[in-house]
Amino acid sequence: MPEPNMPMARQPVVIASIAVLIAMCAGLWLEQRLWHCSCGSWAVWISDVNSRHCSQHLLDAYSFTHFLHGFMFFAGLWFWRDRLTASQRFVACLALEAAWEIFENTPFVINRYRAATMALGYVGDTIVNSIGDLISCGVGFGVTQKLSWKLSVALFLLVELALILTIRDSLVLNIVMLLWPLESLKQWQLGA
Repeated sequence: MPEPNMPMARQPVVIASIAVLIAMCAGLWLEQRLWHCSCGSWAVWISDVNSRHCSQHLLDAYSFTHFLHGFMFFAGLWFWRDRLTASQRFVACLALEAAWEIFENTPFVINRYRAATMALGYVGDTIVNSIGDLISCGVGFGVTQKLSWKLSVALFLLVELALILTIRDSLVLNIVMLLWPLESLKQWQLGA
């Protein structure tokens, strides 16, 4: 039964978003991903990207890269604004992020991260971390929807710079290292 205070127009997007979340969790479960950190702790935030807890709890520094996924998906889906409502584009954004989370946790991508990036001990995400990544992406999409394109670009660049300065990684560096690994960049990221 629908919530009495929820506008009828929002119910389909909420139902579709929950369906995407459930489908992502099912896909990750089929990949035999752990639900949460094997340490047994339920920390909400992990700041150390070089610890065994990174990508194992709800949020970590890489949540900001998923926040930026929302910016990129908003920009890509903007071209369909005449055919898709804002709500449909939001659900499409979540579906794209969920698909990435499932692909990111395949042995192929996990091994690629280990070999080509600074994530030497990466074991993949837990399902809880993927949920945090999905939420971060959705928030990024929502923020971008509210800002002008100039402010969106400025915020994207600010977050990238903050990540580079704090963890020596970012969304752009992550993409570069996955597609065209540079040993010199990897050494800098490792602090050498």
